[in-house]
Amino acid sequence: QDAFLNTDRVLTVSFHKYDGSFFPQTGDVSEVGEGGGKYYSVNIPLQDGIDDDSYEAIFKPIMSAIMSKYDPSAVVLQCGADSLAGDRLGVFNLSIRAHGACVRFFKDYDVPLLVLGGGGYVIRNVARCWTYETAVLTGTEVANELPWSEYWHYYAPSYQLHAELRGKDWSYRENMNTRADLTKLQAQVLENLRKLDGAPSVQMKTMPRPLYVDMDSEDEDELTDEQRRVRAMERSVEHKAEYFPCEKFASDQAAAAERSARANREELPLVN
Repeated sequence: QDAFLNTDRVLTVSFHKYDGSFFPQTGDVSEVGEGGGKYYSVNIPLQDGIDDDSYEAIFKPIMSAIMSKYDPSAVVLQCGADSLAGDRLGVFNLSIRAHGACVRFFKDYDVPLLVLGGGGYVIRNVARCWTYETAVLTGTEVANELPWSEYWHYYAPSYQLHAELRGKDWSYRENMNTRADLTKLQAQVLENLRKLDGAPSVQMKTMPRPLYVDMDSEDEDELTDEQRRVRAMERSVEHKAEYFPCEKFASDQAAAAERSARANREELPLVN
């Protein structure tokens, strides 16, 4: 978000836990960007224990509005698995299927999509999640029963892809996000989106010749006399730590070895 805070070229969206103290202590709905990027940062702060139905109820309307209003030419989707139920650091109650539904949502838009990993601190559940989402992206049907592998015992006791993720000591079983709270939050976000100017236009024009010139180019015609001089000077420099010696260095070494061998031959006594 900070990288694109002042530009409309990228619109950032984040669904996350926020109460003012939870790391990184940012992400309130009022944080909307600055300057030319005002309203192009979208934050959806959620409370502990949000479940599949509540998450879907706020995710789809907001993201549908964003895709319609901003009309991105590409989407980068970070699939952090710390929003899964039972995570060591997370506080949400999402299932593997609900997490994957967010991926399917963007896949159905048929725009260029780059899908990344992210957080997730129960490794077996991260593996479950990203396996399922890879299957969603590739249109592959995968069985719920996990195949045998040397890591099979990590997935006990269910040995399934869509397992119960919450352990007995899971502290966030209760959904603290009330319907009224989510409705109010959704209204705030949609109101901010109405203030967008829409997708920024791109003027098509011929790009100027780059200032950078490939000094290693084999095409001498592309180089000026000064660039040829600099290239010749750079190629004559031999770094003392160079692992592969240049041809000149190698030939010098060979000549030195030959002189040493000749001197040794001249010092040997002749024996009849």
